Amino acid sequence: MSREQDVVEACPHQLFIGGEWRSGEGGRTLAVEDPSTGATLCDVADASPADGLAALDAAVAAQAEWAAHPPRERGEILRRTYELMTERTDELALLMTLEMGKPVAESKAEIAYAAEFFRWFAEEAVRIEGGYQVAPNGKGRFMVMRQPVGPCLLITPWNFPAAMGARKIGPAVAAGCTMVIKPASQTPLSMLKLAELMTEAGLPPGVLNVITTSDSGGVMEPLIRDGRARKLSFTGSTEVGRKLIEQAADQVLRTSMELGGNAPLIVFGDADLDQAVDGAMLAKMRNGGEACTAANRMYVHSSVMGAFADRLTEKMSALKVGRGAEEGVDVGPLIDAKQRDKVAELVDDAVSLGAEVRTGGKALDGDGYFYPPTVLAGVPHEARLQKEEIFGPVAPLTPFETEDEVIAMANDTVFGLVSYLFTNDLSRALRVAEKLETGMIGLNQGIVSNPAAPFGGVKQSGLGREGGTVGIDEYLEVKYVAINV
Repeated sequence: MSREQDVVEACPHQLFIGGEWRSGEGGRTLAVEDPSTGATLCDVADASPADGLAALDAAVAAQAEWAAHPPRERGEILRRTYELMTERTDELALLMTLEMGKPVAESKAEIAYAAEFFRWFAEEAVRIEGGYQVAPNGKGRFMVMRQPVGPCLLITPWNFPAAMGARKIGPAVAAGCTMVIKPASQTPLSMLKLAELMTEAGLPPGVLNVITTSDSGGVMEPLIRDGRARKLSFTGSTEVGRKLIEQAADQVLRTSMELGGNAPLIVFGDADLDQAVDGAMLAKMRNGGEACTAANRMYVHSSVMGAFADRLTEKMSALKVGRGAEEGVDVGPLIDAKQRDKVAELVDDAVSLGAEVRTGGKALDGDGYFYPPTVLAGVPHEARLQKEEIFGPVAPLTPFETEDEVIAMANDTVFGLVSYLFTNDLSRALRVAEKLETGMIGLNQGIVSNPAAPFGGVKQSGLGREGGTVGIDEYLEVKYVAINV
C-alpha cells in the first residue's frame, strides 16, 4: 500500500496553467475516488470558471510563438514524451489503476497505446504539406498552405485517462496548436502526470494547460462561447456531445466528436469459432467493457449459437474479478455506483424479457463497484441493452438466420462507431462490411484501435477522425493564396 500512496503523492494535484502549478480559485478541491474500495485517494484542485478563463488566456498568449516553433522541435518534444512514458510505464499504470480501477496489465497496455500517439505524431509534425499549381487557365498560380487552427479546447473521458488525452494532444502539438484540456473529474491524475512529463520533455509554458473541475459545464461553456478558442474536441457520451455542438455553434468552432457506440459483433456460421470467441472476449472485455468500442450486441448464427455460447460462457466465468492493483485480477470494478447500477438495470430488463443468464447477472456484494462478467443468451430485440450502451462486462447473445436479417439488426441504431464481423467467406466479408453503417470494422478480430489508423464513427457516434494520417487534419486550417504572375 505504501507504493500506491507514493505514486499518488508524487502526482501533481493542482491546476496547470501557463506552465505553473496553482491552486483553484478559493482553494477548492474535489475528491478522487478509488472505485475498488469507494475510498478517497486524494484531493485535486477544483477549477472555477475564472480558472478556466485563466487557462484560455495562457493558451491564447502562447499560440503565436508556438505556431512559429520549428516543426522538427515540436516533433522532438512528442518523441521525448513517448520515451518518458515508456520508461515510467509501471508508475503511470499503477496511478491509472488506482483512479480508474482496471487491472494493472490493462493500464500498462493503455500507457503503451497512449505513448504510441506521441511517437506517431512526432513523425507527422514534419510532414505537414501544402501545394503549388498553375491555374487551369494558365494566367495565375495557386498556393495552398496548412496552418494551425489555433487554441483548442479538449475534453476527455474517464475510461481511458491517458490514451484519450494523448490522441488529442499529440496532433495538436504536432500542428502547432495550444490547448486547454479538461480530464474527467473521476480520473484527473493521469492527465496531471502527463502534463508534468510533457514539461520535462520540453513543452513550453502555455502550450498545454490542464484544468480539473467538478463543474464541467460551468467551466467549459464560457470557454467555448468565448470566441478565442478555435477548436473543440470531445470524447464522451452522445448526449453531452450534442450540447457541446450547440454551444460551439455560437462561435462556429471547429469540432471533432468521438461519441457513444452500440457496436454489433456478428458471427456467421462459417466463422472460425475459436477465433470468434477470442475476438468477442477482446471486443467485450477490454477495459472491463467500459469502452465505446465494446461489443454491445452479439449476433450469432443459429447454427453455431450453442457452441459459441458455451465457449464464451466458459471463458467469461473463468475471469477473476477484484481490485486492479492485485495480482492475477482480470476484471476490475466499474467506475462508480451509478455505472454499476445502470449495468444491473440493463441486465434485469433483459432477463425480465426472457433472456437466460449463462453466467454472472448480479452485482457483487462488498466494497467497490464490482459487476461480474455476464453472458445472456436469447436476448430479445426489444431489450434496453440492444439500444443503450452497456459500458460494462455484459455479453448479450441474439441468434439470427440470414445475412440481410443481421445487417438490418446491426444497423438499427442511431450509433455508428464500430462493428465486428467474423466469417471465412471473403465475398460475404466485403459485402457485409460495405453495408454496415459504422466508421470502423473489425474483420475477424476484436480490436480496431491503432494510432496509425483513423478512429471515428458515423451517425450519432461523432464527427471527424483521430489518429492515422488524417488525425492531424483536425488541427490544421487550409489557406489558399491566389498569385498573379
